[in-house]
Amino acid sequence: MTSATDLLHELATKKAMARLLPVLGVTYFMSYVDRTNVALAKTALEADIGLSAAAYGLGAGLFFVSYALLEVPSNLVLYRIGARLWITRIAVTWGAVSAAMMFVQDELSFYVLRLLLGAAEAGLFPAMMYMVTLWFSQKHRGTVVGLIYTAPCIAIFIGSPMGGALMELDGVGGLHGWQWMFLVEGLVTILVGVLVWFLLPGRPAEATWLTQEEAAALTERAVGPEAPTRTHLRGNLRFAFGRPVVIVLAAIYFINQAISSGIGFNFPALVQSLGIQSPFLIGVVAGGGGIAGLAGVLLFPWLQRRIGREITLIGVCAGAGLLILVTFILSTSVGLSVSLIYVANFFALGTLPLFWVVAMSRMSGLMAAAGLAFINMIGIIGGFVGPFAYGLIEDATGSLMAPYYTIAVASLIGLALVPLLGLIIRRDGERERTGAKPVGTRLQAPAQSS
Repeated sequence: MTSATDLLHELATKKAMARLLPVLGVTYFMSYVDRTNVALAKTALEADIGLSAAAYGLGAGLFFVSYALLEVPSNLVLYRIGARLWITRIAVTWGAVSAAMMFVQDELSFYVLRLLLGAAEAGLFPAMMYMVTLWFSQKHRGTVVGLIYTAPCIAIFIGSPMGGALMELDGVGGLHGWQWMFLVEGLVTILVGVLVWFLLPGRPAEATWLTQEEAAALTERAVGPEAPTRTHLRGNLRFAFGRPVVIVLAAIYFINQAISSGIGFNFPALVQSLGIQSPFLIGVVAGGGGIAGLAGVLLFPWLQRRIGREITLIGVCAGAGLLILVTFILSTSVGLSVSLIYVANFFALGTLPLFWVVAMSRMSGLMAAAGLAFINMIGIIGGFVGPFAYGLIEDATGSLMAPYYTIAVASLIGLALVPLLGLIIRRDGERERTGAKPVGTRLQAPAQSS
């Protein structure tokens, strides 16, 4: 029987979702647009400033270097000063740098601005994941993270055609189309930062639209009762970053992001090589993968709520992704090749809410702020390695298809890591049941760990 406390918590959770998710979603939408719109400009940058494929790959990836280096420090600052101020700062500064991309003139300026964009945006995603640990119970986290992930999926679907349409302004006001795209999308992001300041409370207790009882219910179910926990990183670095579960999660995320970024940053160029020349149509075709990704981030959390078995579902996604890549390499049909990239997006994005649910269940408090940022940092490094390696292989072979052989090998390694993750989680669960849990862990077991 559902208790009054359960009903109060469900009502408060629905309120929190309705208030927080639109703000977080719009912010993440613009983050993804500003991060990836450079893919639409690849061919134009090659023509207008003489950017080579390798230089483009390096510049696209340099974003992830500065992002990764500042990921953990950024989330530690957020832990101290609160989400509202810090996420506002992130959005405003990255919007300004994104607009400044219109001034790119050569390889050096391209590299510098991509580094600055990564530094400005560092910490945004783990900040949102940390907020989820403060607001939502383990039961609801898969759904919440899946809904947050609808933002990049919609950005792929809408953002690419939107960027393509802005690039059609080529010549207007004496600017290239890619300059218009960077300027307009950067200014919109600054406005989103202002929206965050006025609409995003950092914790349930700060929300004026919650009663005290509702705020307390959310905090109790999300954070749990007060318990001994580690409140300083000094002396706890191994606990925060060196546990086997954290290392394996980081390795899986590295591979996922290397593959996704390597394909995503070069997919518009692949579409163009198939004979489509209009920037708008290239954006439409490239954006079609967002529909498949949207289906994935909604379907897999739905399955997780009903059957649990997060690790099994992650393994299914990894195995399906490998099979699709092999089929893509063997395909000689243009239509089938594009469709396979769409289906790969379905599994690659669909696995991410499950991944973060597992990660959140293994940490809390400061260790969650640091650990989630560390895992995302490793993934971001993968986001650098993917496009850069893709560009090097493409330059060396002269083939747009050659990088996909390396991507298939990486996918196989990722699949092999999934059962190892399940084994580690089962072992941690056994230690918890026998009372051997380290102080401050406060583990929340996923519904199923194998």
